[in-house]
Formats: sequence, C-alpha cells, structure tokens
Amino acid sequence: MAKIAIDRSRSGGTISRYIYGHFAEHLGRCIYGGIFVGKDSAIPNVNGMRKDVVAAMKALNMPVLRWPGGCFADEYHWRDGIGPQSARKRMVNTNWGGVVEDNSFGTHEFLELCRQVGCEPYITGNVGSGTVREMSEWVEYLNSDGDSTVVQERWANGRKDAWGVKFWGVGNESWGCGGNMRPEYYADTYRRYQGFCRQYGENKLYKIACGPSDADTAWTEVLMKNAAFCMDGLSLHSYTIPGGWSHKNSATEFTKDDYFETLAIAADMERKIRLHAAIMDRYDPEKRIGLIVDEWGNWFEVEPGTNPGFLYQQNTMRDAMVAAIHFDLFNRCCDRVFMANIAQTVNVLQAIILTEGDRMVLTPTYHVFDLYKAHMDARQLDCYIEAEKTGNEKYAVSSVTASASEKDGTITLTLSNLDPDREQEVEIALRDEAIAGAKGRILSGKMDAYNDFENAPIAIREYTGFTIKDGRVATTLPPCSVAEITL
Repeated sequence: MAKIAIDRSRSGGTISRYIYGHFAEHLGRCIYGGIFVGKDSAIPNVNGMRKDVVAAMKALNMPVLRWPGGCFADEYHWRDGIGPQSARKRMVNTNWGGVVEDNSFGTHEFLELCRQVGCEPYITGNVGSGTVREMSEWVEYLNSDGDSTVVQERWANGRKDAWGVKFWGVGNESWGCGGNMRPEYYADTYRRYQGFCRQYGENKLYKIACGPSDADTAWTEVLMKNAAFCMDGLSLHSYTIPGGWSHKNSATEFTKDDYFETLAIAADMERKIRLHAAIMDRYDPEKRIGLIVDEWGNWFEVEPGTNPGFLYQQNTMRDAMVAAIHFDLFNRCCDRVFMANIAQTVNVLQAIILTEGDRMVLTPTYHVFDLYKAHMDARQLDCYIEAEKTGNEKYAVSSVTASASEKDGTITLTLSNLDPDREQEVEIALRDEAIAGAKGRILSGKMDAYNDFENAPIAIREYTGFTIKDGRVATTLPPCSVAEITL
C-alpha cells in the first residue's frame, strides 16, 4: 500500500497560476485552422477565433499564453502583422514546413484571442534577426498612451487604449535557432535589448531572459553572473524525447519499455530544475527571479502522412501521465518555478486540443490541466509519499506521484498511479488532523488509449472509489490514472 501524508504546517510557498500556462507558435496548424480561421470562415468564430477552441481554453482558466514562438519568434517582424489584411507581408516559414505565412494573425489578433480566453499575453521578441529599435517600438506600440508616431500607428489600426502587456521574452533559444550565440554574447545582448524595453505608466514589465536547454548549467551561470540584476525571469526548455532525436517514439504505437523510459525522462526534469535553481540561488538568494519553463512536453514522431515540419502528434494516456509528473514537480519547486508553458496548445506536439476542419477533440493532457487547475495561486502543502517503484531494470519511477495545496480553507490533492498494469491502494492522511469528508474526479485508461474525432473515450468522470476511516482516506487507483480529491 502506498501512503501519502499531507503536512499543512510545511509549505514551499504559493503555486503560481502561471505554472499552468500555454504556448502557441506559428507552427503547422496551431494558429491557422487550430485557433484562427478568419472572420469569413464557415466554422463558428468570433473575430476569426474558433468558438469551440476558445471555449475549451477558457474552461481551463488558462492563465497565460506565449506567442509567436519558439523558433518562429526570431524571424518574426511584428509590423508585418498589423494594418489592413490585404497589405500584410507574406513570408515563407523556413523553420516549420516551408509554408507561406500571410501574417493574417498578428499582434491585434493575438491580443483579441487573449481577451476572449481571459488569459494574459506573453510575447517573445525577435533578437535573432530583429533590432533593438524593433523590439522597443513593439513595447511602445502595445503599452504607451503617449502621442508618438508609433502610438498613432496603433490608433490608425483601430486600437485607442494601450494593452499593457506585462510578460516579454527577450529572444528564444538564443543558444540555437535564435542566433547560435555564446552565453557571454547573449548576456550582453540581453542587457542591451532589455534596457530599451521601456516602462509606460504603472505597467512594470516582467523581462524574461533566454535561459538554458536541459541541464546546461554553464549557460545559467553566465547569465546569472552577468545579467541577473536586470532580469525578472530566466527561461528553461526541456522536452521528453524517448529514444532521442534520431529515434523518437511513435505517439500511439509504443512498448511498455518505451512508456517507462518516457516517464523516467519526464521525472528527471526535477533534477534539472534543482541544478539551475541552485545556481540562481547563489546570485539571487531572495528568489526574486522566476524560473520560466516556457517549453516542455513530449516530442514524438509526427503522425504518418502529415508534414514533418508541422509536428502533429496524437496524445495518449502516456501524455497525461507525463503532464501529471511535470505539474507535481513544478508545484514542489514553486519557490523558484514561476511560469511554465506546455508545447503546444493546439495540433502541435503535446497539444491539449486537436482540430480537423470544423471538428475538435480534447486530449488526455487537456483533462490533466482541468484536474490540476485548483492548485492555481493556492498555498503548496508538503506531501510525503511512500510507494513502490514501477518500471524495468533501466527505467523506474515511483508508482504514485502527488501534489497538495490549500486555498480558501479547501485542500486539493492530485495524485496519479503511473503503473500501466496494476491498481494502487493508497492511504491519505493529514498530519495531526482528521479528514472529515472528500469528493473526487478521475481520468484513467490504458497507456496507449487516446481520443480521436470519431471516438473520445478518455474523459474525466466522478470518482467515488474511496472510503474514510479514522480520519484517513483509503482509495484504490486504477492503472494509468490521474485523480483530484478535494478534502
């Protein structure tokens, strides 16, 4: 039997709602067809945004959305995407599929999407192929109420009031597709760019420097040493890629060994976070600077017959378990992790939503976001877990993972059985207190089960599979399941 003990007297702090953030890049069918169809589309829309997709995003209480990339950000010139649609510049998206980008979805459209969803925008500026002036004027265009030529340009495009965009990324993957820079060079470049991202009115920008890939601690060391004084956040990108870049798994056809490898790689994210956090702690002991995990998730082979540059993959219960693992470790590291953005929102990589024409389906990953949303802005509670391992000789993880938090007097526990075959009996206790009542929701299915446009069996259902005795909860979790229990 696994045991979980929740200690209300011990906490790592507040779980930032931004940990449950999302990412939408001009990549494949994420924006075009996935989110944006244009005002003249037969697909029901409001100002070009798909009604069904916006409603699904809104239902998650989506806190923040990162845009326009990704690698695309460092070849994106924002003025190409404003003004009359007929006058917007066309370009070829050389990063993703070599398709024509007509810039019909630009700054105004993105901020309209955020308005409809009710989320905050997070914009990544072009450092790789752009200029300091270009990024500076983008900030001015969005945030200034002054009577400047740049602001008059916004007025002419139909927007009188400033949007007041808070979150700004200064480049993306500057060590790779964003410019192949050395950390010393990027640190100086960041200092220069951020200095011209001005504050307008009371809107204080949250400036995010391009951080490391995976466990590249040398990059973190250089950035923190040379630029910590002028950054609010440092990004981290780390994907779960079983088999490696040259031998990626199929998203739906995989073995049990593949499953265990995937879970073990996902769980290793906590080690990477703590490595970078230890360096950040030396330069920022007050933890003023947030770690921004603005690209994470599974990366598998694309679906057969699809454009390899579109990164379209199905989404199974294996993806759901990876999402639960990540959320639990982000919650445990909430003293340093301020934001995380899954890659990506619609039709790309570990998407929460898939679309095909006028049809839409919610993935297992979507439902995990739903089960965890009560943790947003809640006080994290230390959660002690005793459980056996699941896996094989090479890859093994704890069979049970969990998070606990408290908000407005309500304790929420999310817990998962990562074992693909065996039920897990779990005893849940509050240290020095008795549990009086509980209610629950659960998501479960075979490790390779998924939803498609003809059949969507994976969905959240009410969970009553527990009893309360002597102030403790006893439950039996099905194989490959994620549950939310409110105590």
